[in-house]
Amino acid sequence: MSRNVIETVMGAVVLAVAAFFLVFAYSSVSVGRVEGYEVVARFASVGGLQTGSDVRISGVKVGTVVSQELDPATYLAEVRMSIDPSIELPTDTAAIIASESLLGGNYMSLSPGGAAEMIPPGGAIQFTQSTPGIAQLLGQVIYSLQGMGDGGGSSGGNDADSGGDDPVPGGMLNME
Repeated sequence: MSRNVIETVMGAVVLAVAAFFLVFAYSSVSVGRVEGYEVVARFASVGGLQTGSDVRISGVKVGTVVSQELDPATYLAEVRMSIDPSIELPTDTAAIIASESLLGGNYMSLSPGGAAEMIPPGGAIQFTQSTPGIAQLLGQVIYSLQGMGDGGGSSGGNDADSGGDDPVPGGMLNME
């Protein structure tokens, strides 16, 4: 009988410790939505970005992706973000969809510029860049390697018409 009481007490202690760690982890990790002012950015592709994804500057979470919609006039994806009110974004801020890891999801990375004017609440980020997916990058690498193997690669820049200035070294595609 006393063994059952000890097992019950130990089980309760384990559950209490587990609940404490869950509360501690939730309070120390910023997983909640950031409340602040909204800005919008337009992308050709949002591949993998989800509503609720982080918005980061230099790796620090400063906002949350609130919604994604297709603009029927331009066929661009409109991404609305809620930004911490203590963070002001210059008008030349760039928004880039970045990948957390090879297997992880995507997040919005903001690179503030140096403009003196700030984006007002409800304003738009003008400079955007979609990050290509891993499958697209692998396809481009394979395509460029096939081009080099069948004589389609660069000839080293010694042709008279090239002038020796190959803007894309090694035949790789420019991602800009």
